[in-house]
Amino acid sequence: MLLTPRTTASGPKALRPPRVAAALITATVSAALLAASAPSPATPLGIGDRLFPHLGNPGYDVQSYDIAFTYRGDNRKPLDAVTKIEAKATEALDRVNLDFAHGKVRSVDMDGRRARFESSGEDLVVTPTAPVRRDDRLRITVRHTSDPVYAKGTQGGWVRTDDGLAMANQADAAHLVFPCNDHPADKAAFTFRVTTPKGYTAVANGLPAGATRRGATTTWAYRHHHPMATELAQVSIGRSTVLHREGPHGLPVRDVVPTADRKVLEPWLNKTPAQLGWMEKKVGRYPFEVYGVLIAQAKTGYELETQTLSLFERELFTRPEFPEWYVDSIMVHELAHQWFGDSVSPKSWSDLWLNEGHATWYEALYAEEKAHKPVADRMRQAYRQSDSWRAAGGPPARPKAPAPGKKISIFRPVVYDGSALVLYALRQEIGRPAFEHLERNWARVHHDGNAETADFVRLASRVAGRDLTAFFDGWLYGKKTPPMPGHPEWKSGK
Repeated sequence: MLLTPRTTASGPKALRPPRVAAALITATVSAALLAASAPSPATPLGIGDRLFPHLGNPGYDVQSYDIAFTYRGDNRKPLDAVTKIEAKATEALDRVNLDFAHGKVRSVDMDGRRARFESSGEDLVVTPTAPVRRDDRLRITVRHTSDPVYAKGTQGGWVRTDDGLAMANQADAAHLVFPCNDHPADKAAFTFRVTTPKGYTAVANGLPAGATRRGATTTWAYRHHHPMATELAQVSIGRSTVLHREGPHGLPVRDVVPTADRKVLEPWLNKTPAQLGWMEKKVGRYPFEVYGVLIAQAKTGYELETQTLSLFERELFTRPEFPEWYVDSIMVHELAHQWFGDSVSPKSWSDLWLNEGHATWYEALYAEEKAHKPVADRMRQAYRQSDSWRAAGGPPARPKAPAPGKKISIFRPVVYDGSALVLYALRQEIGRPAFEHLERNWARVHHDGNAETADFVRLASRVAGRDLTAFFDGWLYGKKTPPMPGHPEWKSGK
């Protein structure tokens, strides 16, 4: 989840649209690529996503990223970076397009040979010394800068914190940080190597792979072997403390907090192992090798499910108007995303409801079971507003395109409580046992993969033992909210 719909202390009845922070990503981020000459103009490409048609690139499948950053202690200055990409060509290519739009490219090598490159739109277009054949292995090395400062009124990718940097790449901002195939349909393994001055700690997705000290600097290495979408990459650099504890089945849990806030945040962090246990009872074993919470000294207006290391803003835990049950449920929301959105990633951004609807569902279910906040009350309130949400943002599985210059405007109320409402209706329709069986199967069948709305409809129909296509057509694509099974008295707008 990118933008957190905040409630007041009165609870779900006070739901309102997410507040948009200064971290608003716009489509007008300028490209500053140092390009070599090419014989003819390059063309920006995309995989044709309905909401982001120019995002991602066809013709290859990334297998792994190995990304090195050098941070010199000033979060206003560009980092030196080297991005290594290993990919497999899925078709013959004369050029290879990468998404990259906010840094200076110094050189590009392909398969050990220097390659020509140029910028086109938000693409870095690489021309190899010889055409690429289908099934060829591609080894691309880009030496570049990664700039944490953005044009006035815009931001994305790097988040500047009080003591360093963190990443927030959702939905389409990873290519503002490093060259990549920036679409969740192309997941890959990641290795990060981050060099920092003395006094700084770097943490990234996955498990530590060593720390090397040279003079006054340390290079921190991390590897995450499960496939990951670029939007979920996380690198934290700051004057931080890493706290360790144990989750279910001996799962390593590590939290990254500003050192000065360690004591005040510890009561919140200590809740994570039990929350992991609760989620495992609902949907099965945690899908990755490590989990933890990253708390940033930054006013973002959002929390984010970066894979294995969820990003939270500090004030969520320190503002007195947020009751304990509410903060707990938001922690569970981001945790639930590790199954729904991270392990099972969307094939397209129109499938966003599967991410946010599920995370909101488990957020609400946790509040019901742990804080006596009935799910039915929250869903009835959502039902009252559902028609207006659909009118403003489109139905859950066919959201309206983002507003011009506001790409994260796809994160509307209809994909949060409006989509959790679909899951509530489904549970009403097929019964609690079948619904819970479906949820566990969904997380298991599509583990480490991508899935789309049609996959969910097929699996739900199979579990229910009957065709649910008509049911889902109304709930996912209808302009008006269908009648709620079991609650004929519920009325939208009333």
